[in-house]
Amino acid sequence: MLKDLILKNRSYRRFYQSERISKSQLREWIDLARNSASARNAQSLKYVLSTDESLNTQIFDQLAWAGYLSYWSGPEEGERPSAYIILLNDTLISGNYFCDDGIALQSILLGATEAGFGGCIIHSVNRNKLRDLLNLSEQYEILYVLALGKPKETVIIDEVKEGDIKYWRDENQVHHVPKRALDEIILDSKLVSPTKLEL
Repeated sequence: MLKDLILKNRSYRRFYQSERISKSQLREWIDLARNSASARNAQSLKYVLSTDESLNTQIFDQLAWAGYLSYWSGPEEGERPSAYIILLNDTLISGNYFCDDGIALQSILLGATEAGFGGCIIHSVNRNKLRDLLNLSEQYEILYVLALGKPKETVIIDEVKEGDIKYWRDENQVHHVPKRALDEIILDSKLVSPTKLEL
């Protein structure tokens, strides 16, 4: 069921690094994104793929992991991603990608999850160094790096308590992610003030 797939699609940050992902597998997941909705159907997103261990190491060095876990500098060797997808916007097609990035990333991650893999969307990226590393022209705006692999950690969804939404790890290294209650995020239409129209 779709709900099961979504619940399994967590932000994983530790992987079985030896479990390889092929470029053909990455292409299949990107094809899901390609066939997903695109604002104005502009389709300005482009992708760089890496399954090469040497390049993966260099990409890894340009990333920052898990802002709420300030004591943790990221996955150790052996627990790092086995593949990366770098999401770009082709500015010659459009200067505004609207919501296409989120749609594309979700489509890719759902495909990865269905295949028994997982990933983490990383926005904290040294874009200048990554651009040089990948030899990208200024035409391409680096949006995100998607780290992918076979998950080596358990991620549990908890309820938000006392307003604290920070994810955390327990003594067994189980990753906990607090989520707001459904009734908290759905507003009763009777409580929402109608917009006053100025005539």
